[in-house]
Amino acid sequence: MAAPAFDPSAFGTLLVEEREDRVVVVLNRPEVRNAIDQQMVDELHAVCAQLEQHPKILIIAGADGVFASGADIGQLRERRRDDALQGINSTIFVRIAKLPMPVIAALDGFCLGGGAELAYAADFRIGTPSVRIGNPETGLGILAAAGASWRLKELVGEPVAKDMLLAGAVLRAERALAVNLITEIHDPSELMAAAHKLADRIAAQDPLAVRITKSVFHAPAEAHPLIDQLAQGILFESQAKFDRMQAFLDRKADKKTDKNSDQHSDRKPAEESEKKK
Repeated sequence: MAAPAFDPSAFGTLLVEEREDRVVVVLNRPEVRNAIDQQMVDELHAVCAQLEQHPKILIIAGADGVFASGADIGQLRERRRDDALQGINSTIFVRIAKLPMPVIAALDGFCLGGGAELAYAADFRIGTPSVRIGNPETGLGILAAAGASWRLKELVGEPVAKDMLLAGAVLRAERALAVNLITEIHDPSELMAAAHKLADRIAAQDPLAVRITKSVFHAPAEAHPLIDQLAQGILFESQAKFDRMQAFLDRKADKKTDKNSDQHSDRKPAEESEKKK
């Protein structure tokens, strides 16, 4: 087993747990409802750097019943044009979205502003009944410039996206589920178990096939179908493809053998009964 890539003591705003096939990151600034500040951004970059080199599933959650209340307003208040042009939050969210393996956002409580945009960058979003997700940026005199202005309409459609971005709508869990912004609702005590169950399902697939499928899924429309064919060409040569398909064929043959054996066993009593007659 490979040595752990993460040193949990190196993080001040994140709680990081590493497993063989996944990494769990908990946003941990409960005193400000897990607001995303520059240190948290820097630490998320450090997580991404490791996951780009050693791909694993990523689960992101928040501490103390809150995912993230948004960007740190104290820092945001002082940022100027040059800071905006650096794309401090948008850069890290794009990096998270492009991670080789899937990202799961486990949402609880407030998921607002930059916190919502972090969730939008994930491949999967599950939540609790207390989820409140939205983008109140226009009420603060700015726009949601870290992904919501273009990701959100892809996720929920233009009418709902405009309601959230232009009119400040904050969606409760049931409406977020209805518009597919989240896909599951769980009690808070079961949220992380549900996230791990989803990660288990992903981990049961072939890792290379998952990575390539994610890349192809996010490719621009004009890249298809050529990119699909090239990607399939790579996978057709992988050992995992031969092993997994052979295992499937072996299981199918075993089931057929078992079925024939059962039918033969069922016939024997009937045959014995006929002989006695």
